[in-house]
Amino acid sequence: MHVVVLAAREGWHTAELTRAIEARGCRATLRPYESLVARLGTTAPPFPLDADTVLARIIPSGSLEQIIYRVDALHAIEDSGVRVVNSARAIERTVDKFYTSTLLQRAGLATPETVVCERSDDAMAAFRTLGDVIVKPLFGSMGLGMVRVTDEEMAYRVFRAIDVVRGIYYLQRTIDHGGRDIRAFVVGDRVVGAIERGAQPNGPVWRTNFSRGGTVRAIELSREVSAMAIRAARAVDAEYAGVDLLPARDGTVYALEVNGIPGWEGMQRATGVDIAGAIVDHVVGRRP
Repeated sequence: MHVVVLAAREGWHTAELTRAIEARGCRATLRPYESLVARLGTTAPPFPLDADTVLARIIPSGSLEQIIYRVDALHAIEDSGVRVVNSARAIERTVDKFYTSTLLQRAGLATPETVVCERSDDAMAAFRTLGDVIVKPLFGSMGLGMVRVTDEEMAYRVFRAIDVVRGIYYLQRTIDHGGRDIRAFVVGDRVVGAIERGAQPNGPVWRTNFSRGGTVRAIELSREVSAMAIRAARAVDAEYAGVDLLPARDGTVYALEVNGIPGWEGMQRATGVDIAGAIVDHVVGRRP
């Protein structure tokens, strides 16, 4: 089997995937998205990759046209009969927090009360109703661009900044979770590892991202919480995913986000699980 890894650049995750692919007797090729050249008007597929499977990693930042073209390329590769993991459909769903939240709610999973709108007046009205919110960028990861808003003066300043860049207002009611949340790593129909993430020492208790200095420790999930994580991944059609769950002090477990191009360095260090190996086993059809 020939597996092409599409990525923004070489790094720890691509090295892990290459190692796992080759350890299973398969051929691995690393390609940047920018190297994709489409050729139309012939009987050949637009992207003749000579691959059995494409593992789609981080799509590099760029202009709107560049991003759309790269996702279109994933669709075209799939249409030519090459398996793409995760699929373009799953990636489109998970990079958009609004789209993800609607699908999680449709799947019957508990989601925090959220308001999404375009006008600052509507955002201010939502803030006055919710009272204490986390404002998030619609597209974003690793906790970048998130801010907690607790008073009207701060709300005015934050919403004005969003107004200037013609952004979307995504407000989520702040959940009291004691500075802890859960990242479950789902591959196929099982959770291969889970960690509890804690807030950075002396940092804001609501921000628990490992990439922003948060702490992690391996945990075992109950059957019910594992099932919830798997349902969340299925809701967005992801073959593997990092599912963020928020256990509130009142006992409710919220499905917060699903990352369709997840990192796993902190997960692997904490749990000792070969995450890349689990992904590749799923891709090549092996089951530990």
